Amino acid sequence: MHDLVIRGGTVVDGTGAAARTGDVAIDDGRVVDVGRVDGSARRTLDADGLVVTPGFVDIHTHYDAQATWDPHLAPSCWHGVTTAVCGNCGVGFAPAKPDRREWLIGLMEGVEDIPGTALAEGIRWEWESFPEYLDALERAPRALDFGTQVPHGAVRGYVMGDRGAKNEAATADDIAAMAKIVKEGLLAGALGFSTSRTLGHRAVDGEPVPGTFAAEDELFGIGRALGETGLGVFELAPLGAGGDAPGDPPDAILEEIDWMCRLSAAIRRPVSFAMLTYSSRPDIWRQLIEIAENAVAKGADVRPQMAGRPFGILAGHQTIANPFLGRPTYDAIADLPVAERAVRLRDPGVRRKILAEVPAKGANFFASPAIFESLFPLGDPPNYEPAPGDSVAAMARREGRDVHELAYDLLLRDEGRELLLLPFLNYASGDCEPLREMMGHERVVLGLGDGGAHCGLICDASIPTFMLTHWVRDRTRGDRVALEHVVHRMTQDTSRLYGLLDRGVLAPGYKGDVNLIDIDNVRLQPPRMAHDLPGGGRRLLQRAEGYEATVVAGEVVLQRGEPTDARPGRLLRGPQPAPAG
Repeated sequence: MHDLVIRGGTVVDGTGAAARTGDVAIDDGRVVDVGRVDGSARRTLDADGLVVTPGFVDIHTHYDAQATWDPHLAPSCWHGVTTAVCGNCGVGFAPAKPDRREWLIGLMEGVEDIPGTALAEGIRWEWESFPEYLDALERAPRALDFGTQVPHGAVRGYVMGDRGAKNEAATADDIAAMAKIVKEGLLAGALGFSTSRTLGHRAVDGEPVPGTFAAEDELFGIGRALGETGLGVFELAPLGAGGDAPGDPPDAILEEIDWMCRLSAAIRRPVSFAMLTYSSRPDIWRQLIEIAENAVAKGADVRPQMAGRPFGILAGHQTIANPFLGRPTYDAIADLPVAERAVRLRDPGVRRKILAEVPAKGANFFASPAIFESLFPLGDPPNYEPAPGDSVAAMARREGRDVHELAYDLLLRDEGRELLLLPFLNYASGDCEPLREMMGHERVVLGLGDGGAHCGLICDASIPTFMLTHWVRDRTRGDRVALEHVVHRMTQDTSRLYGLLDRGVLAPGYKGDVNLIDIDNVRLQPPRMAHDLPGGGRRLLQRAEGYEATVVAGEVVLQRGEPTDARPGRLLRGPQPAPAG
């Protein structure tokens, strides 16, 4: 008798092979048969009319703190994710001396917009060293599998104190001490090492992330820890990832990728970096992929990491970005709950006063009418590939209205919960065509969803569902992408980068992580602000419909989007071997 049999679904096995009808049997947390499965089972799931895929593996999240209190890692759990990798972009919470805890919280809050009050309330500090952090994570019950990386910022602060926090140059002794900590972390089970060189990544005190200006001797000295152990991925947000931001020009990434290729060849480990497109250099990604592909001949394994949809902020009464902030009458009611604020905003007198006011200088970048050319109503269902004619400015011209008046009225839709999308990266061409092309390159890996981060402005943890809805089924502004390819990108491909070779495929011997999806009816809901973090901290959440069940190690952890009591997840310590044979 099998533990679980999933019967009669359309199996998309994660390898990119053509979909086929079949059953999936799971025993002791592992797939034992795919095809026609005879015999009984302790539990049977009817998958007739559903697509059956491996669980999705999200390699770019920031659940470093949330993983200590949330077994499901919402919102990623609602989007088919069964394995999450955190510790990205050089920020995290270990190693941590007791007098550095508050500083680490400020670093994460500044870089990833996770409320510091929630972090201070939610984290139970049970560690100092990185191995002790892993031990604490292992003790926490969890529904999903979870792995993490050693963050450069925390290591630098631990070794160098204020010198490290302020990005002073590291000495040879500093580098040796940092490399020792990273090696210790890798041997204890870290999946890699991460750093950030992006000038836009700053702590709450305005200081750039420690390591932003690290010289090659520091980067290569730490990188050798990966080479000596033969473990881990070197992950980074490179200089230039800030795009058109002052001081962080896109061309800088062409200099950065040179040392990435040399480092990867020297240590014989993968290097993965955030790859984005910019308005000033819309085709720079082609050069980056070409350089990465050519470096393979020199022994390098450099993997550009892309997001599956445009990267942008969400503006509205729910979020911390709003076109009317800085106007005195709006500021006076800005702290009211959204529903109550919407009632006040519908008052004709309040409307006239707010629209007549001029924002305080520097208080709001929406003051320029030009920005409304790139600002779009998100809608329901959310539209992440809007056409230029869908912008607020284009709508205003058609209707003969002032853009601010129109934006005011748009934001009152849905009881004041409508959001406006400002896509400023990965949307240089005004469509998603470059992203579709990127997905066709085998060196490019899907990531950058930032699950758990950017709580007040962004909710890109929903990208796995967007891949199924937009790219597979709904896209109208260009070619779509085959379901088999999309599933492969979110399962076997991401798993292999981090050496998690035991998952991402539905075949005998592989881990029994599975999604059952109603592909015709899977749907993204609009993002909504919740105040459910510790201490009432705020975060944008985005749910999905159409996931009939999510299975981890043969146990159903979510059914129709609702969590069960099952806790089969575990901490991943290092690479996981592929099934025998």
